[in-house]
Amino acid sequence: MSARRNTYDAALDRAVVHAKEWLESLPDRPVPPRMSADQIAPSFAGPLPDGPTDPAEVVDLLAALAEPGLMAIPGGRFFGWVMGGTLPAALAADWLTSAWDQNAGMRYATPAAATAEEAAGGWLLELLGLPAGADVGFVTGATMANFSGLAAARQQVLAQAGWDVNALGLNGCPPVRVLVGAERHDTIDLALRYLGLGAPISVAADEQGRIRIDALAAALDAGSGPTIVCLQAGNVHSGAFDPIAEAVALAHAQGGPGQRPWVHVDGAFGLWAAATPTLRRLVPGLADADSWATDAHKTLNVPYDCGIVIVAQPEALRAALGVHASYLIAANGGPGDPYEKVPELSRRARGIPVWAALRSLGRDGVADLVDRLAQHARAIAAGIEAIDGAQVLNDVVFTQVCVAFEDDERTRAVTAQLLADGTAWMSGSRWRGRDVLRVSVSNWSTDADDVERSVDAVRRAANAVRLASVGQWDTL
Repeated sequence: MSARRNTYDAALDRAVVHAKEWLESLPDRPVPPRMSADQIAPSFAGPLPDGPTDPAEVVDLLAALAEPGLMAIPGGRFFGWVMGGTLPAALAADWLTSAWDQNAGMRYATPAAATAEEAAGGWLLELLGLPAGADVGFVTGATMANFSGLAAARQQVLAQAGWDVNALGLNGCPPVRVLVGAERHDTIDLALRYLGLGAPISVAADEQGRIRIDALAAALDAGSGPTIVCLQAGNVHSGAFDPIAEAVALAHAQGGPGQRPWVHVDGAFGLWAAATPTLRRLVPGLADADSWATDAHKTLNVPYDCGIVIVAQPEALRAALGVHASYLIAANGGPGDPYEKVPELSRRARGIPVWAALRSLGRDGVADLVDRLAQHARAIAAGIEAIDGAQVLNDVVFTQVCVAFEDDERTRAVTAQLLADGTAWMSGSRWRGRDVLRVSVSNWSTDADDVERSVDAVRRAANAVRLASVGQWDTL
């Protein structure tokens, strides 16, 4: 027997033990980590050993050192940011993806990885009601999904203006207008910086953060030339959706022949509303846009890292991101090579866990997952609103809830008390001029008990702050 045959056994066996212990601890453990980064750093640091360490021993050591610094993000009571957990099939598929160690760039070299991603991409288009011929690329997250979609947009609108950005670069090119809602996510601005397009033109939003159609019409009429419009499916605070159908129709009607503006939709978590009949009403006209971005780690609950870019015009995406070299064995037509659709040549096969998640859930299971997340958000909002002094500030249309108490100081105090309690994690933020306690329901494992325990934790926090306030007055 080859000595290599069981080289991995001991280390993998220990990893399975520690992984199961971690997952089994989630229902009962406090959500916050027990130690801060500064506290845990010395344990990981220290001098690098001169000699090797047994791999199984390394795994045991890693698990022991990391445990006090782990946040229970995969648990059902984590609502701090838009971070999903991991579905069982997706987690197991991700382990296999690492074990198989396929560079998912070329169909010829790694056909299993490429075709799994192609199948997953086809299922996504079908689920979300997007054009069947669109390109689907698997990137690191929503930031790079937005970057990739906007790279295709830049390519197309400049080509329409007679400018070859690949050959000529941006120096001297026609100015590209990018119109965005005032409450877009900051990663849109970040992607535009990466692309050399600078700061966008901000368009007024309504009280829920939705781009205003009248303001968009005025902004479109105020200029001309190559134009990109960025819309939002799921505001990070309110969960609200831009009026996509109206905005797309308005944008596409702008400009002369061959000068049609490009419309990109940032749907990091909200794009999945299209996958369920009960929430599809939130995204009318979605398929009429030109590109879309989402993050499968959020609503779909696959492991990090897994963003998805979808572009209706494959030639624009491939012209923007594709590369050709003599040592790369290119696909002949058809779906093309994965590296033509993303900013990377070397990457893990991110689409395999997506394939596993979709295959395990099926169409009905995806719809049920998204519906449950929205239902839990409504239940949390109703429970918190019954707490004395609490006010839900947004219309709870999807998975986001924003809560404020009597004033900013009280809201900050309740947030701090809640995090110190440890039962649930909800992050503080600031929205429309007020400090808020923000709830993002993203985890497939959240259930009614988690909702009840989390609302009770907010109630305890609010009561503790109120009692402390009364005590302060009593001492005066």
